[in-house]
Amino acid sequence: MRRRILLVEDDPKTSGTVALYLQREGYDVATAEDGVQALEVARESDPHLVVLDLMLPRMDGLEVCRTLRERANPPAIIMVTARSTEDDKLTGLDLGADDYVTKPFSPRELMARVRAVLRRAAEEDVVELAGITIDRTRREVRIADAGIAVTPTEYRLLDVLARAAGRTFTRQELVERALGEEYEGLDRTVDVHVMNLRKKLGEAGKAIVTVFGVGYKLAR
Repeated sequence: MRRRILLVEDDPKTSGTVALYLQREGYDVATAEDGVQALEVARESDPHLVVLDLMLPRMDGLEVCRTLRERANPPAIIMVTARSTEDDKLTGLDLGADDYVTKPFSPRELMARVRAVLRRAAEEDVVELAGITIDRTRREVRIADAGIAVTPTEYRLLDVLARAAGRTFTRQELVERALGEEYEGLDRTVDVHVMNLRKKLGEAGKAIVTVFGVGYKLAR
């Protein structure tokens, strides 16, 4: 499967050069020139990885990174910037960037970073937690090698919890990440999906823990 990469860069010369290198590596490449366009293109192309400049018109790279990481199936992110201070790097990593490249950089260095991040992401396509196996490539859930028939919503809900195992999510956060920001129903709908998911997972379903007055978490 060809990997899809979104390149977000407002300098046409840099964008053209990096896009050419990415295409030569065999990736499908989409581009955006500002932060707002980046989110629009990301929704359309569903990239595996985003090469994201920090300084962008209309919406900066940090806000784009924050928004992308809130998606149910977030892409990997390499942040690119002319800034090189430790605080800037830590801010990007804290927001969920997988790697950080400082300008000026060689295209070959960036290609190496891209390969490394995609390789790590591929290794995480199958996750095992609390006796539950989540195959993100096939969008399957298994218990002891036996497939569990879950709905798309139940799958997204479990995947959101698994991506931050041990963290407590409020019902509203789960609505936004698993059901989508456009969902207009009650956040208590999450309770019904969790109840059904627990039943389907059997004994392993106990790993989905209710945090009273707040929401849910997946035990590590």
